[in-house]
Amino acid sequence: MKILIYSPYFYPSVGGLESIIAILACEFFNAGHDVKLISYTLLDEDEPFEFDIIRCPTPQIVLKLTQWCDVFFQGCISLKGLWSLFLVPRPLVVTHQTWYCRSSGERSWQDHLKHFITRFATNVSISQAIAEQLPVPSTIIPNSYRDDLFYELPGGVRSIELAFLGRLVSDKGTYLLLNALANLKSQGLRPKLTIIGDGPESNSLKEQTIALGISDQVQFMGVKTGEELTHLLNKHQIMVVPSLWNEPFGIVALEGIACGCVVVGSEGGGLKDAIGNCGITFPNGDQAALTKALARLLTQPALLARYRANASSHLPKHHQATVAKAYLQVLEEALS
Repeated sequence: MKILIYSPYFYPSVGGLESIIAILACEFFNAGHDVKLISYTLLDEDEPFEFDIIRCPTPQIVLKLTQWCDVFFQGCISLKGLWSLFLVPRPLVVTHQTWYCRSSGERSWQDHLKHFITRFATNVSISQAIAEQLPVPSTIIPNSYRDDLFYELPGGVRSIELAFLGRLVSDKGTYLLLNALANLKSQGLRPKLTIIGDGPESNSLKEQTIALGISDQVQFMGVKTGEELTHLLNKHQIMVVPSLWNEPFGIVALEGIACGCVVVGSEGGGLKDAIGNCGITFPNGDQAALTKALARLLTQPALLARYRANASSHLPKHHQATVAKAYLQVLEEALS
């Protein structure tokens, strides 16, 4: 099968969508399919991928690539990337990785148009929550994680109770976690917290730990990646994902689970799908509920062990090869 992937943002650009598209493209190629990818992200080094990447192509080249392919694949609908299909019709398959609306929940004309276009595509949703906001039926295929990178190390000691991994921005709810940590302290519980990541809220969060009197419990580690991140997560018992907004999915939860962490996360959106039976969810923004969930896990080791044991049945359906196989079945059905 000749698969043309349209991904305006791609490596070395960093993001959840870029990561998922890279994983799928590699798996499609490894499965023996002919893969080409269009991107408008520049690269100043040698391509690290085996499949063909055409960066910043002219309209003529885009048209030739569309003529070449059997199926046209997009990660989220890109209106600018659809024009060639009007001239050279090909089956369009879209994986919907986020909501088509503004941050306020309202839809612009572009969002309405994207919803309309789903009627002419074969659609994949990464979670039940995403599927429910589309006007047409879709196949639900959960996202994968780097199972070759995130895994549980044998014989490790989990000496740190809590970990947060993500961008330090208000939507991620890190300040809510710090408030919950202060609440736990008032209850006689003093867990350690490692904050992994960076962002515009970094300084204000550090000031918050001082104001709450918990600075001795919190360590800011900055950005960590690769094997260093895997080893760091393996030192922790619980990963907290306290997002205020409705996450479309939540690959970070899978990464934590794969490294042996039990996850406590917001229940809105698709994050609960990623957590599955490997942790506890709480209403978005509910500080009291977050505090209660953490207290339960911190004081009930047997409960913590039970959630951790569920990882062996939860993670395989999120392995890269498994997810790619499900996508390939959708692509083949769209082609036939």
